[in-house]
Amino acid sequence: MKINIKTIVLMLAVAATISSSCKKPTYTFGEIKTPSSLSLTTTVVGTSASNPNGAGTGAVTITATAKDAINYRIDFGDGNTQMVPSGTINYKYTTPGTSTYTVIITAVGTGGVTSTVNKQITVFVAYTIPADIITNLTGGSTKVWITDNLAPGHVGVGPTDGFTPSYYAADPNQRDPCLYDDLMTFTKDANDNISLSIDNKGKSFLIGASTVFYGTTGGDGCYVLDLSASRKLAFMGATSGSTSSNSTGVQFVVPGNGLINFGTGGTTYEILSLTATTMTLRNIGIDGLAWYQKLKVKP
Repeated sequence: MKINIKTIVLMLAVAATISSSCKKPTYTFGEIKTPSSLSLTTTVVGTSASNPNGAGTGAVTITATAKDAINYRIDFGDGNTQMVPSGTINYKYTTPGTSTYTVIITAVGTGGVTSTVNKQITVFVAYTIPADIITNLTGGSTKVWITDNLAPGHVGVGPTDGFTPSYYAADPNQRDPCLYDDLMTFTKDANDNISLSIDNKGKSFLIGASTVFYGTTGGDGCYVLDLSASRKLAFMGATSGSTSSNSTGVQFVVPGNGLINFGTGGTTYEILSLTATTMTLRNIGIDGLAWYQKLKVKP
């Protein structure tokens, strides 16, 4: 049998081509190195002796360093994460109040190997009072409020799971005279902080359950109290479970034994409604009841 040399050579060349085309390509990451010497530093902006958790901006500088790291994954502890190649980022927390977060840094090396470190930080974020609340409450500078003594329910009480004075609502001018002569002045400063000062003509009405809280004893009635000192109010989102249908969603705390109009032993007032001339407040008293009051701008 004759052998065709050219045919054999051609067949071998084709086989070699097919064989080489079936080989999978190989890749290499080079030497795989796990990040080492991982460190994490955090700086809360505005910290001082009087503001140990920051001045209220929520701004924090986070810096991670590690040997052989090519990227950093930062978990800020508030539900947000971000890849940061440089390891340094200026981040801003937004939840009002003082909160503690666990910052987790994952340093990523070649081949995806990682090292992790974490640190807890406490950050204060100042609440931003809605502009319409500031305008209506202070008129942009200062505004004086008095009891809306002619409005039905200008003093009222109800259960804490409701938002109306279902137990009792006062008729016009039904309450003690000392409850009707208070002048409540709300004042805004250049930084949109709001302060309260009260001229109660020397006496304020207190419910009997709250008298000890204000440094006296007795039942419902008018008591000598000095409320003339200006008090800076602390505003925040309402915590009562109210909705937009029955509240502005804003509350404030009068510091110390402060009160508005009459004392219940509670210092947190939720603004249920507010216009340029009228306001309705809700307050949980020391007796465990929800107290209501209606105010109006002094003519």
